[in-house]
Amino acid sequence: MLNFSVTFLITLVNLGVLFVIMRAILFKPVTKFMANRQAAVQADIEAAEKQKADALLVKNQYDEQLARVKEETAALIKAAQTDAEKQADIIIANAKEEARARLVAADEKIKAERAAAQATFRNEAAALVIAAAAKLLQREFSDEDRRKEAALILADLSRGVK
Repeated sequence: MLNFSVTFLITLVNLGVLFVIMRAILFKPVTKFMANRQAAVQADIEAAEKQKADALLVKNQYDEQLARVKEETAALIKAAQTDAEKQADIIIANAKEEARARLVAADEKIKAERAAAQATFRNEAAALVIAAAAKLLQREFSDEDRRKEAALILADLSRGVK
């Protein structure tokens, strides 16, 4: 059978005392440390989840703002293109109008120069005709005669030229 000696009883008492001392000295502080550590880790996890949610919210806001900026940029570019096209149309219209005005001015200048050349030609032709007629008639015309004859010749030439 089992033989319980005094040594066995002393060992049991030593184990009991050691258990109480160890529990008081080690188990309670280690348990408290572990509970604090677990609470800190849990708090860190919750803070990280909150930061993740906040970051996701900020990212969504950023994406929305970026989309708005892209839309505004596209609208500004379209408006700038429209304005540029309008300005180009205005410049082209002004250039065409200026070209038309220059053509009209050139036509009028040509007409004026033609009229001046015709008048010069008429005067010179009248002088030549009078000179030729004077030689044919072998007489000198007076200034009054020359003017009358020149006017008659010019009137005839005007009717024939037109």
